[in-house]
Amino acid sequence: MLKRPELILIDLDGTLVDSVPDLAFCVDEMQLRLNLPLRGEAQVRHWVGNGVPRLVERALSGELDGMPSASLYEQAYPIFLELYNDNVSHRSRLYPGVREGLDWLREQEWHLGCITNKAQRFTRPLLAALEVDNYFDLVLSGDSLPRKKPDPLPLLHAAQHFGVSPAQSLMLGDSVSDVAAARAAGFQVVCVSYGYNHGQDIRDAQPDAVIDSFLDLPKLLA
Repeated sequence: MLKRPELILIDLDGTLVDSVPDLAFCVDEMQLRLNLPLRGEAQVRHWVGNGVPRLVERALSGELDGMPSASLYEQAYPIFLELYNDNVSHRSRLYPGVREGLDWLREQEWHLGCITNKAQRFTRPLLAALEVDNYFDLVLSGDSLPRKKPDPLPLLHAAQHFGVSPAQSLMLGDSVSDVAAARAAGFQVVCVSYGYNHGQDIRDAQPDAVIDSFLDLPKLLA
């Protein structure tokens, strides 16, 4: 049974937003400029979840655990950043039920924060473009603090910011990084079933609960 939280922190990519269409577009445009093989949306969907630098490494190498040469990465990374800066929200969409779920969470008057490994230069514009930035009292990006998920620092920083104990806090995410960060921080953790977890069933990571939609939150937390 979940304890009713006072603070809920929510992941961005794969939890609130399906950002793969924009990321895949930028990956393939980068590959075209470098005369490298296109990767396609299905493959990119398998690779996302650990930040843009790791996505670029995977795209260049063609493998989840692969590493390109340093010279190729140094050539490719600025190209991807330029592309994604212009395409952060053109194709990305909220998952079904997210806005309704956020409305319900706000009605409960809980503290809400967004905790993501995406860089701040992309996080804020994406939230604003999809008109969900006003739901969050705190937004922490992958470069907001010295360490990011799966390190617990962003979660603990948020709890301290709101003056809420970790035991009264909950992380809502989609990946093993979210589960690991929550466990290390002493948070409860709920995961969505539809997100980005490199093709693995998130239930294997043993979060406290798994939901198929934000529409399930009232039943879970009321």
